[in-house]
Amino acid sequence: MTVKLIRGLWLWAGALTLAVQGMVALTAEAHALVVLMIAGVVLLGWRQAGLRQAQQGRLLDMAEGVALPPANYRQPLVIVCGDGLTDLFGAAGTAPLALRMTDKGCYLRAADLRQLPALVASLLTLHPQWRAQLSVLFVASPQAHAERMDLSAQVRSLAHQFKIIRRRGLTLPLMVVSYLQTAHGHDAWFGWQANRTQPQVYGAGACCSLMEWQRLGHDEGERAARLQACVQLDSAAAWLAETVQPHWPAHAALQPVAWALTLVPTVPQRVAGNLWQQWLRDKTALIDARSSDETAQQRLLLPDPLLHLLPVRRMAGATQKACVTALWLFALAGLAAMSLSARNNTLLLRQVSADLQRYQSIPQATQRSQPEFALGEEALAVLNQNAVRLEGYYRYGAPWSLGLGLYQGEYLRPLLQSAIGSHRQPPYAPPAPQPAPVRLDSLSLFNTASARLKPESTKVLINALVDIKAQPGWLIVIAGHTDATGNAEHNLHLSRARAAAVRDWMQRMGDLPDSCFAVQGFGASQPIASNDTESGRTANRRVDIRLVPEAGACVLSASTPGRQPPSPVATSNH
Repeated sequence: MTVKLIRGLWLWAGALTLAVQGMVALTAEAHALVVLMIAGVVLLGWRQAGLRQAQQGRLLDMAEGVALPPANYRQPLVIVCGDGLTDLFGAAGTAPLALRMTDKGCYLRAADLRQLPALVASLLTLHPQWRAQLSVLFVASPQAHAERMDLSAQVRSLAHQFKIIRRRGLTLPLMVVSYLQTAHGHDAWFGWQANRTQPQVYGAGACCSLMEWQRLGHDEGERAARLQACVQLDSAAAWLAETVQPHWPAHAALQPVAWALTLVPTVPQRVAGNLWQQWLRDKTALIDARSSDETAQQRLLLPDPLLHLLPVRRMAGATQKACVTALWLFALAGLAAMSLSARNNTLLLRQVSADLQRYQSIPQATQRSQPEFALGEEALAVLNQNAVRLEGYYRYGAPWSLGLGLYQGEYLRPLLQSAIGSHRQPPYAPPAPQPAPVRLDSLSLFNTASARLKPESTKVLINALVDIKAQPGWLIVIAGHTDATGNAEHNLHLSRARAAAVRDWMQRMGDLPDSCFAVQGFGASQPIASNDTESGRTANRRVDIRLVPEAGACVLSASTPGRQPPSPVATSNH
């Protein structure tokens, strides 16, 4: 995948993360912090992509000076490693990469097994589309080693490099081949596929069983040579099974897709006392004294007939892979957004339902003074806020944090409207008008210059106050008045004493507490008529009784032993 595609994916992931985090209920400061964190992660990924590009540039140096196939090359690309590389590719100096083209494929030499992961990375950096065509060919020649430990170390090293490549996300097909020197060389390749026990013979575009290949000899001499080749083939297969296979990891993904060998008249790099000679000596007590022809210039055969055994893999291109990754990121972001939307809708339902239940649990107040009325008004205000919120969602659409088809507030909107519509204010009770004062003539109650009630004043008081009742919360104010005749100070004391006498009579007759009364004396300071005439002075000599609302006044109680509840005697109920 190119650096541009990787950076584009980082930007895409950052944009999706920003969209999802907007659905989380956070404070403005927390949202700003999350945005900064997302931006930092995206910048880090952007920088890592640049570093990867620089690393890929260093890997490209391995392919310098080699005429690689064009980018649209579609035949197998086989990286060859192991024994006999000089016989296969010729002397290539110290270059890490050499190339040999055939009609069936392209073979690339890996001079050092440790360079195999870097070589694969370099080729895929140049042409990512070659990912499906790459494979590895390992040459294990029994006549190229004199020490068994050398070959086993080479096999284990190859297995380790394959594990490194696999950890980087790529599994390459592997084919193990061997070249065996015999008296009569053959152009055929003998191969065992991973799921078969009997070898097949591959050559000249044909494939047949070993027995059929033996019968197809043109004459007796060729059939005899093929019979001898079959015996040698069995011995070589047993050597591979005993020497090479035990050092290969048992992981199924690392197993070779095929094992193959071919019989050649000469192996230029054959060493004295090699592993094959040791095998023959141990098994048959015979010594193979033949030597290789050092002057032979013919290169070893490449396993072209076996290339069709390599599995055909379909790999997505870099752009297609980036698109698939972007779709997966979008799917994950969509799943996260759906989960957050479901959670937000659950919280909305829980909040509005709780507010509605709280309102319905408060008894409807019938008077403004009741505590439940204040609680009901507060709960109603909360319902109105919820109703305005849900009405806005209904008119203009639910917000992103509640959307994605999961919005549930519409089910609660009718319930809120019904609860608000059924709310009734308690009936308004206008305050009772303050009754007009009861005015009594002082001469009908008292003698001149006296504050003692006349015996006959009882009838006057009862007739005047027959409709007056004492009520909690009302204060009975009794005010005495005189005319302007005589000393002003004396008149003031007299007016107060007459008001107190009326109070004492009313308290005694009604058995009322002191808190129901207030006594005032004004003397001649509040005349209602002129004091210059007799009729005016008569009108000014009076006792006024009126009701005044007063919190906590006239607390009536029947708890005191021996006392009766108060009887009607106080002021007008107008």
